[in-house]
This record gives sequence, structure tokens and C-alpha cells, in this order.
Amino acid sequence: FKIGIIGLGYVGLPLAVAFASKYQVIGFDIKTKRVEELQRANDTTLEVTNKELKNSLISNTRNGLTITSAVHDIKKANVYIITVPTPINDQRQPLLTPLKKACETVASVLKKGDVVIIESTVYPGATEEFCVPILEENSQLRYNVDFYCGYSPERINPGDKVHTITKIKKVVSGSNEHALKMVTDIYK
Repeated sequence: FKIGIIGLGYVGLPLAVAFASKYQVIGFDIKTKRVEELQRANDTTLEVTNKELKNSLISNTRNGLTITSAVHDIKKANVYIITVPTPINDQRQPLLTPLKKACETVASVLKKGDVVIIESTVYPGATEEFCVPILEENSQLRYNVDFYCGYSPERINPGDKVHTITKIKKVVSGSNEHALKMVTDIYK
């Protein structure tokens, strides 16, 4: 698997660093200042140590992390994990604009056989009701025929240095048995 992590905040960055020990990972964020900081191995959110980040950045090894704000760089991935924020408005309704934009970005590079995993906090059914139509429309690919989806709720407690991504159990799902096996294998 070659994994693209879309959104490098308090959920995406620790996930990217953890996966980089086993896979080639392309971390993508639209905030160029954030990308530049991370490329210098500096995480201002303090979710990972600068040493952990530096050690995960790709060198000449098979695995590792590349950080970018260029959409064309994520084309190389075959697994896309969306970890963008889902803020709420004054009426406590989710604002799904970041998720919509992330799905459009992924759809622009989605290929046959790829898997899209939603890890952003969303309401039950959002993957199929909200994300899949955007992915299909913008990629011209068919769900569960050309590409697959999964869901793994983010379980990060910002600032918690005890219950980190590598120490918690992850819950996963897949859009069919084939997708579930892939998603399970990735997160193992």
C-alpha cells in the first residue's frame, strides 16, 4: 500500500508518522505554512515530537513520509485517508465543507482499485450518503466496482501522550468484504 493522508492536523499527522514506519506515506495539506513547518520536522501542534517527525520523513528507504501541498503528488497513492476537521456551527450542525473539498481533491486523482477511508468525525451514514456521491461524480468511477471505501473513526485525544495512535485499538469498516480486508490489513 502507498498511503495518502489528506489533512495533517492533530489526527492526520500522528497517523501519517505511524504508518510511515511500515508504508510509503504522502501527507497532504492545503496549508502551505503548515507543510513547510512539517517538512522542516517541526510540529507546532506538538502531537508528535520533532524527532519522531524527522525520523519518519522519507530518506532513501522503502518506507517513510513525504509531505506536500501539491495535489499531483498524491496521485501515487492507492489508499487515501481523509482526516480533515469537521467543525460545527452555532446550531451544532456539522460543517462539511472541508470534507467535501477533501473528497473532491481525492476524486481528482482516484484510480481503479483505490480505497478511500474516512477518518474525519462524521455522522453515521456520511461516508455513503455524503462522500461517495462526491467521489463518484468527480472521478467518473463507480463505488464498489472501481474504487472502495472504508471508515475508521478518529480516536485521538489532542494532547494525550498516553493514549496515542499506536496504543489505542482502531475500529474499521469497509464498503464490502474486499474493502474490509484491505482496510483491516492497512490498520494492522
